[in-house]
Amino acid sequence: MRSTLIVIAVFCAGLGAAAQFGKISILYDALRASYGGQGEVALGLVVSIVGVVGLIFGTTAGLLVARIGPRRAIVAAMLAGAGMSALQALMPAYPLMLASRVVEGVSHLAIVVVGPTMIAAVASDAQRPLAMTLWSSFFGVTYTALALVGPYTTPSGLFLGHAAYMAGLSAILFLILPPDPRQAPAPLGNIVRQHVEIYASPWLAAPAMGFCCYTFLYVAILTLLPPETPETHRALIAAGMPLVSIAVSLTLGVQLLRHMPAVRLVQLGYAAAIPGFLVLWAFWGQGTGMVAGGFLLSAALGIVQGASFSSIPELNSTAEDRARAAGAVAQLGNLGTTTGTPVLAALLASAGPPGLVVAAVVLCAIGIGLHQLQSRRRLARTD
Repeated sequence: MRSTLIVIAVFCAGLGAAAQFGKISILYDALRASYGGQGEVALGLVVSIVGVVGLIFGTTAGLLVARIGPRRAIVAAMLAGAGMSALQALMPAYPLMLASRVVEGVSHLAIVVVGPTMIAAVASDAQRPLAMTLWSSFFGVTYTALALVGPYTTPSGLFLGHAAYMAGLSAILFLILPPDPRQAPAPLGNIVRQHVEIYASPWLAAPAMGFCCYTFLYVAILTLLPPETPETHRALIAAGMPLVSIAVSLTLGVQLLRHMPAVRLVQLGYAAAIPGFLVLWAFWGQGTGMVAGGFLLSAALGIVQGASFSSIPELNSTAEDRARAAGAVAQLGNLGTTTGTPVLAALLASAGPPGLVVAAVVLCAIGIGLHQLQSRRRLARTD
């Protein structure tokens, strides 16, 4: 019972972390009134700077969490997030708003590193597939919820609500999470050397390498497909794709994880996404066909999403290694999120639907190939 409560509380912390992105996305047009004079690039930076922090410091965060302890790290991150949202409710001057978003980026990074590490530690072997898949859905659930409440709130109201949520949950996490280990943490050593060790390891790096292809594709597809869909079906594909992804990952994905290794399931998910992209190509510009292709690839990528997080504890047995692997997932995940949309948008503009679809199929093949390569490396090291 206690482990289930911890899993739910940590998942709720993930919702708060996702809202650090989502609240700005939902309020983007409203914030233009306050910060639009800085220019569109500067306004966009308010959204993206949180992800840039993860892109630069993702693996370092994994090392630091392993050093200071997950309970201390996530409670401090939640409090910092609460403080920054409260500050943002005042609609401060642009430099202060941007500085608050940088701090929020550090907060976000700590939460998304601790989350899968903590859940993997407290969940039983039987619970772990569902618990890790539940964690993987935190972004989709948050964006769906914010899309529902966003039109009915003001920027200050949403910021204050988020601040109260983060502060209240920090108290709950402080009370229910197990204390951090008392033993002296291992020294950080040379940060560059630590990065080399992580990405050279077929156990530590594999979840992140597979996940990067997912984030490159998924966020871009969610952004680019609705405007290309006939208006009669646009709302359906925009709202339906993330919901299909979440539903399939929490049902079929969890069941499959009970019968096959997570890495194999990631590969299967990428293979299943390829027909979805081909359906899009065949029916581009046609409402029903676009929706069918979008739903199919969303279902397949939902399986990739859940299985990628499940592969962290499957491949890494210690809390320290899981934190390091989760840090790499955060880093390469942010790399995919940051680069996927502009690259695929440029391909769509220059080469049309075939350019986007061919690139997506190639990315799916790369995701399969990277895991195959890392599997062979693991096998070679254990022979």
